[in-house]
Amino acid sequence: MKIPGIIGGVGPESTIDYYRTIINLYREKYDPDGYPEIVIASINMTRMLAMIEAADMAGLVRYLLHGFARLQAAGADFGAIASNTPHLVFAELLERSPLPLISIVDATTARAASAGIKSAALLGTAFTMRNDFYRIAFEREGIQLHVPSADEQTYIHRRIFDELEFGVVKSETRTGFDAIIDRMRVDCGIEGVILGCTELPLLFAEPSGPGGLPFFNTARIHIEEIVAAMAR
Repeated sequence: MKIPGIIGGVGPESTIDYYRTIINLYREKYDPDGYPEIVIASINMTRMLAMIEAADMAGLVRYLLHGFARLQAAGADFGAIASNTPHLVFAELLERSPLPLISIVDATTARAASAGIKSAALLGTAFTMRNDFYRIAFEREGIQLHVPSADEQTYIHRRIFDELEFGVVKSETRTGFDAIIDRMRVDCGIEGVILGCTELPLLFAEPSGPGGLPFFNTARIHIEEIVAAMAR
């Protein structure tokens, strides 16, 4: 069985979910009494975000590559990042990483395409919503991706970093997110919602939202791909 190497700490709450869910899925699929080997390199989220805010993509690539080198040295057979935002530089990481990598964006795109949707909303950090790495991947599959308005993006970003990153889940925040999704359902004709931040499942535990729109839990989808890769 191959050993996954996870770059975590971006943020800690989702890293805990990755660790717990990888173990649970491993037991469901392969060994009900098993304890799979997992290597986690927890990086400094504040440092990573400062690089992104300063548009220091070269520095971000170096920082993440150092994380993958640590994972390789610890015995990992392949790597993944337990976060959507760092996939800003995934293409370069894929070229230079000492480990084969599993992309959360590619896994989510494939899942959305298999569901047959043609239009989706992307919720995540401002860095994810304002960049095009998800849009490009979705457009290759003929799926139109919509992002919230500028004010809505600010609201979502703040709720992620002021609340969800600390494991704080508020009913009023869920109400605010639901209102954004419902507006986009009416105004944009979305057929699904991409939970493009690995902390968002803390707020959206169920499989669908307003109007019955399906949620695509990027963390869960990514974890399923990681567990499948352990047996390849």
